[in-house]
Amino acid sequence: MNGKLFNRDFSLVAAGQVISIFGAVVVRFALDLYVLDITGRADIFALVLALSAIPGILFSPIGGAIADRFNRRNLMVIFDFSSSAIIAALLLMINTGHSSVVVIGFALAMLSLISSMYQPTVQASVPALVSDENLASANGFVSGVGAISGLLGPVAGGVLYSQIGLNTLIGLSCAAFLFSAVMEIFIHMPFAQRERTHSMFITIIGDLKSGFFYIVKVNPTILKIVLLATAFNLFMLSFFIVGIPYILRIIMRSSGAMYGIGMGTGQLAAIIGAVLVGVFSRKMQLETLHRVLFFVAILLIPLSAALTPLMLGLGYWPSFILFITSCTAVMLLMTVISIFIITSVQKKTPDDMLGKVMAIIMAGTQCAAPLGQALYGFMLEIFKSAVYIPALAAFLFTMVIVFAARAALRSGAAGRRT
Repeated sequence: MNGKLFNRDFSLVAAGQVISIFGAVVVRFALDLYVLDITGRADIFALVLALSAIPGILFSPIGGAIADRFNRRNLMVIFDFSSSAIIAALLLMINTGHSSVVVIGFALAMLSLISSMYQPTVQASVPALVSDENLASANGFVSGVGAISGLLGPVAGGVLYSQIGLNTLIGLSCAAFLFSAVMEIFIHMPFAQRERTHSMFITIIGDLKSGFFYIVKVNPTILKIVLLATAFNLFMLSFFIVGIPYILRIIMRSSGAMYGIGMGTGQLAAIIGAVLVGVFSRKMQLETLHRVLFFVAILLIPLSAALTPLMLGLGYWPSFILFITSCTAVMLLMTVISIFIITSVQKKTPDDMLGKVMAIIMAGTQCAAPLGQALYGFMLEIFKSAVYIPALAAFLFTMVIVFAARAALRSGAAGRRT
């Protein structure tokens, strides 16, 4: 293993992440905005988001088991080629007049499925490419370059969607996935074939059982993290996933360019958080994680204020600036928390268990997303003239999670000391 952070193979993985994530952000941005524009309804928009996420959630643990059984470099190549093929098929259907909300939702579901297997593979690959002392920085860099793609994708997508249309954006994302797959072919990644005595199906089921056993019995702190993160996704992050696009586009009536800038600003915060995580992670502990979550909850108060009739009545810019500023601060803190947790789990998990554990964590934290998105979709539709009410509900739910995190993680620390 090369002692430098930016060795050849890690650099290729990071570059592949930039290109493939950029393609994913562009195509999802375009399709989400297209669905929102043609329906104008928060509930339908949220339903498409929720249903398209379900396959990814269900198959994420399987993806982790596969990542521990097969060459991870080859898996990344296959996943990117498959994403390119799906997007090419969608582009063909759109050009032949066979597109619909159902077709778009199905395409997003297939991309979500592939992404759910791709991300555990990448995360399980990072420890094999960098030294332990560079692991937190490597995770921060991977998250940061992904956030850069997330920043450029919405901004470029907002402009291009308005200027050159949906087809061009889809074509660009198709090319991005294809280029990323070709680049990943040249990655050299350590891989030792593990012996198996049963069929692949039985082997994968057994691997999943061992992964769950490790989380529940060997390292139960991970189980507590999964449960807390699941609640956080259900009651807080789901509001951001559904609420930010709906509020910017429908409530504030942002233009395509301003919508892209607003969405991209959150990604800029993620970049800053990824850059700063190396500093913060040395001072953070799981036992005091509730303090950071508390600041996240507090930031929902000015966010809610930006959506009151008084602020909206002052014109576009006051409410837009206060809303985006609050969202940006939340995204920065959540990026730091996410990378800190991933790094902690990677350091404590054996390599042959890492893919399964990471996939189970992702599945557990994402399983509540469809329900939460549907919940906030209906709330935003019901309170479309008072959208600050769902925001305040997210604040109250998050405060409950803060107290739950304080109790759960402190009790885990006490158990380890005894």
